[in-house]
Amino acid sequence: MLMKAEQSTLLLIDVQEKLMPAISHGGDVVDQCITLATIAGLLDVPVLATEQLPDKLGPSVGAVRELCLQVLAKHHFDACPDGLVELLPEGRQHVVVGGCETHVCMIQTALSLLDAGYKVWVVADATGSRNEFDRDVALDRLSESGARIVTLEMVAFEWMRHCKHPQFRNVQALIK
Repeated sequence: MLMKAEQSTLLLIDVQEKLMPAISHGGDVVDQCITLATIAGLLDVPVLATEQLPDKLGPSVGAVRELCLQVLAKHHFDACPDGLVELLPEGRQHVVVGGCETHVCMIQTALSLLDAGYKVWVVADATGSRNEFDRDVALDRLSESGARIVTLEMVAFEWMRHCKHPQFRNVQALIK
């Protein structure tokens, strides 16, 4: 199944200032999340973010926060009990997910979204955990549970569909 931009929402989980230095390759994860959110903006895909205990872990990284329509503060690891599903735009059943930590908040949220009937794509190169082994095991579990594991470039090109898309050059410039 292909992702469709007009049916997608981008969800960035806990890309927070105080958390990212502890994440393995955290700077790369932040960069990928910013690129994903920028591409989503170019293609009219809504971008939402979550923040785990922002009073303790700080807000989302500034550049991420600026690209989001809404940010949900939460205390559950899974964002759904804190109101995520109610924030998702109506009629958009595809949820593309990036963020941290892959094996805690991201996996629990993605599994709940699958249980709620959403189609979930996890952007592997835009996710991270403190320990890479935890991240890798979480990605395997997500795949076995029905989430599709993808990369940023896969998302970008599936959302555009063809090289004649009006944003093709702008998106291509972001990923080269």
